[in-house]
This record gives sequence, structure tokens and C-alpha cells, in this order.
Amino acid sequence: MRTLVLGADGFIGRHIAYALRSGGHAVIASARRTEGLSAMGFDVLRADLTDPATHDASFWRPYLEGGTHVINAAGLLTGPNAAFAAVHRDAPRAVYEAIDGGHAVLISAVGIDADTPFARWRCEGEAIAEKAGATILRPGLVLADTSYGGSSALRAFAAFPFLRPLVGTGLEPFNPIHAEDLARVVIACLSDPPGPGPAGGAWEIGGPEMTTQTALSAALRQWLGLRPAGGLPLPLRVARLLGRIGDALRIGPISVTAVNQLATGVLANPQPLLSRLGLTVAPVGQFLSRRPAGTQDLWQARLYLLKPLVRLTLAAMWLVSGFLGLLLPAAAFPAELSALPVPVALTTAKAGGLIDLAFAALLLRNIAPRKTALGQIALVLAYTIGLTLLAPGLWLAPFGELLKNLPVLALLLVHLALVEER
Repeated sequence: MRTLVLGADGFIGRHIAYALRSGGHAVIASARRTEGLSAMGFDVLRADLTDPATHDASFWRPYLEGGTHVINAAGLLTGPNAAFAAVHRDAPRAVYEAIDGGHAVLISAVGIDADTPFARWRCEGEAIAEKAGATILRPGLVLADTSYGGSSALRAFAAFPFLRPLVGTGLEPFNPIHAEDLARVVIACLSDPPGPGPAGGAWEIGGPEMTTQTALSAALRQWLGLRPAGGLPLPLRVARLLGRIGDALRIGPISVTAVNQLATGVLANPQPLLSRLGLTVAPVGQFLSRRPAGTQDLWQARLYLLKPLVRLTLAAMWLVSGFLGLLLPAAAFPAELSALPVPVALTTAKAGGLIDLAFAALLLRNIAPRKTALGQIALVLAYTIGLTLLAPGLWLAPFGELLKNLPVLALLLVHLALVEER
């Protein structure tokens, strides 16, 4: 088969792309950012689905000739309505229109009857896919040897010190499916399309073993090799408040939408589809224990919630530094800089203050994180080199004015290392 995978740089998309390739199929990996996919050896198609150019079938036709199949694993959990419309409706409609003899599979989600923008746009995307004759899959919770987004948050909460935070009562049901098993199901749906499913034209897919949020969190903690810890249920009202903070500060899966989707339920009925395809998938208790957790798993679980803390700590530092640069009088400058003309010192301080405030704003909104991290490193290096040339005595100052730049640079390097989540 020759298959175009939309959202190939995502958590599920990568597993599907790898499964196709390992099965000897030709893969065109499409994503907004394709550098990593290209480095992994895939033929790539760079396509930002919010770009109006991708909403025209002519954009996709050259890649869908000769019976090329399509797997649509692209999607947004949060975002503005314009982005939801583009990713879930406009671009997929153009893709389905351009298909020439191939079959399409849409990776949707369970719980689309929730009252969230994600669910509403997923419903609209399903309607378009159904009209085009695509197979619609609604996975429940998808886990893997790696993690991303919600699965990373689950690991982070499981690794929390002393108590494991639980969203809601902790009794919310799950039947997780491994991403590799989901990929096998998707490929089977391309080879032998099952037709419209019983759930409003869609097929639900999950694992054969049901568990609860509390039990899954405890199992993840045990897998990580950590001592047992009690659960800390967070009432939905508290969880939604934290979700609003997460939305405002752009802290990944910590969002109101994620909380509302979880409250609706993440339980899928896989039996009709698995029976139709003649497949079996592994239960969560089996695939969770089939390999030991590595140091990298424990580090990622512990660092996942520290990552936004590092970002917000840096934002607070630049915010205070910026206001000090703008408001402090020349008399408050270090004595070592007294040789510098007052107008030059004030102008430099105010310019630096504006730059610091700009970095604070970028960090608070998590805009262009990699470029922002590199810019901060460059600025601290510039401050350090400039002050060293102007007043080398600051290195020996009793309060360590310049010496403190060294741990700040180390923290910025950690911040840069944590930018990539996939």
C-alpha cells in the first residue's frame, strides 16, 4: 500500500507511520513540522492544515494518485474556532475530495458527545468523513512505550511525591489500547474496510481490560518503581479551575477541555470492530508490564510538570528584571558601573528592561518556545560578556551579581532541552 498519513508527527500518527513502514508499505508522512520525520527516513509532505492552500483538493491530488490511501490522525484538543475548523473540517474535506481510488481512515475519539469545542468539531469532522465513505475509528485512551500529552500527564501524576493527583473521583473507567495495536487495527481497516460502524457510523476501539483512573495511576507508579502512594481526588470544580490556569498559561493537556472530556468518559467498546477484523489486542495489564521502566521514563515523568514550572520561573525572573530596568534610578546601579555616563547607563537599562519584558510575555504565552529559549541564552550571555568587559569586579561582588548568571544559564539549557515533547 501507499499511504498518506496526516498528523504523522503526532503521538498516534508516528506509531501508524512506523507500523506501515515496518510492514513494507510506502508512507508519505505529512505534518506541520517534518524535519524530525525526514530525519527518521520518511518521505514527507509539509502541510500546515490551517493554511488555506491545504483546503483545496488540488493541493493534495499529486500525492493521492493511483489508489493512495489516507489515514487522518491530525487533530486539535484546544485552540481557536478557526484552527478547529481548518484542521477538523476544511483540510480533511479537501483531502477526501482528492482521493483517487484509495480508502480513508479517520482517527477520531470517544466522548464526542461532550460539551466541548473539541467534541463538536470532531463530530463535524466525522460527518465529512462518513459522507466521503471513510472508516471512522474512535479510540479511547491510547498508551505506548513512549508518552505524549495526556499519557505524559498520567505518568507525571503517578510519579507525584507523597500523593497521586486524580481528576474527579478517580473511579472514571478506562480500557487503554497500546498505540502499536491501534496501528494494526488502522492498517487492517485499510486492507479490509469494515464499512459504517454501529456508533453513529463510527467504530469504537480500545483494549479488552477495563480499569479505573485510580488503578491505572497506581499501576503506572508501580511500573516506574516508586513506592505506593495514596490518591488525591480533585473535585471537578477544582480540576476545571486548574484547567483554566493551564489554558491561560498553555500547559499542554492541563486544560478545561481535557477535564470535561475525562468527565464524559474514556471507555470504548472494541468488540464489534475486533470481531469484524478478526484481531485481538493486548490488555493494559499485559502491555504495561512487558518491559521495565527505564531511567528516561522516570526522568520524563518527574520533569513533565517541572517543565512549565521552569518556564514560569524564567518568566517571573524576566518580568521583575524588566520592570527594574525600566524603573530603577541611576543611583541604584552597582558602584562598579559608576564610570559609565548616566545617560548611557539609563538608556541601556531601559532597553534591556523592554527586552526582558518581551521574553516574559513570550514565556507566559509559550510562543515559539525553541527560539525563545535560544534568545534567552543569547541575552544572558550578552549581559554576562558586556558586564564582564565594563566591570569585571562584579564577578567578586559579595552578592554574586554576575556569578548567578552561571546557574541561570544552566537552567536555560535545561529549558531548551525540554522544549521538544514528542
